[in-house]
Amino acid sequence: MEGELWPILYAWVAAEATLRPRRRRVRYSDGVILLVVLWAALHDRPLSWACRADNWGGADALPWESLPSPATLSRRTRRPSFWLLLAAVFDALRAADGPPPLARVVDAKPEPVSGFSKDRDARRGWATDGKAKGYKLFAVWNAAWRVPDAWVMGPMNRAEPEAAAASLAPQLGGGGYVLGDVAYDTNPTYAALGGRGFQLLAARKCPGAGLGHGGPHAPERLRSIGLLETPAAGDLPGTGPAPFARELYALRGDIERRFGHCGNFGGGLEPLPNWVRRPRRVTMWNAAKLLINAARLTRNQRLTA
Repeated sequence: MEGELWPILYAWVAAEATLRPRRRRVRYSDGVILLVVLWAALHDRPLSWACRADNWGGADALPWESLPSPATLSRRTRRPSFWLLLAAVFDALRAADGPPPLARVVDAKPEPVSGFSKDRDARRGWATDGKAKGYKLFAVWNAAWRVPDAWVMGPMNRAEPEAAAASLAPQLGGGGYVLGDVAYDTNPTYAALGGRGFQLLAARKCPGAGLGHGGPHAPERLRSIGLLETPAAGDLPGTGPAPFARELYALRGDIERRFGHCGNFGGGLEPLPNWVRRPRRVTMWNAAKLLINAARLTRNQRLTA
């Protein structure tokens, strides 16, 4: 599989790297640095492994005359120009996939580490079946794009609605519906997404109950309650929401499977390996895995860009 995905990844990075001026007095361009990072992630190996020519098939098989040292790679991945190039590759994929559809889904994927890890940035918080130590990938997905509409890494103890309101909502544009589970049913989340032109639909923990006396509610939350808990005209009470809201909210399960699909192939988004620790490395690893998954979708769907 690596041989099929690597040409796709190489073409994406090369296309964006050629649009950016190369810095003076540097031996390796940001494009080379990013490709070495992707080579390591594609083979589930540390960055130092990708700095050895033998792991590329020998010196004669290298795409370049030489490879950066691990120290050079570590230093260059800290520079803003590297991250700007990485963001440009994501943006180019989104642009190639066209305008997003009406509905998107907000969700989070726990990425636990060992409880004995010395990573001081990995925090203990709620994971799938209880508490765990590690990080979380917060993302907004739609069914048409190969990469998330917006994503951000955070510690395991970061609340999902807070991440959606403070970090994901500012990245979104275009308007539409965002579908979430009961965790996102908070007024600040509704207000933040509403400010970007989105209507959040999130089920309440106690449907049909009162709103309480905690103060004014965001208009977007009241509209969500109306859509998800009001039956269609002529339907009996308790029969569920109107067909539009029911079919729209049902899309949440389909798009949420994107997280599962990201890890269902060799080189995919699997649990964090032992050499991926601290926020910068975790973010870079996840970015590489998201691009690798996009390359898999490109191959499977036989897309040209």
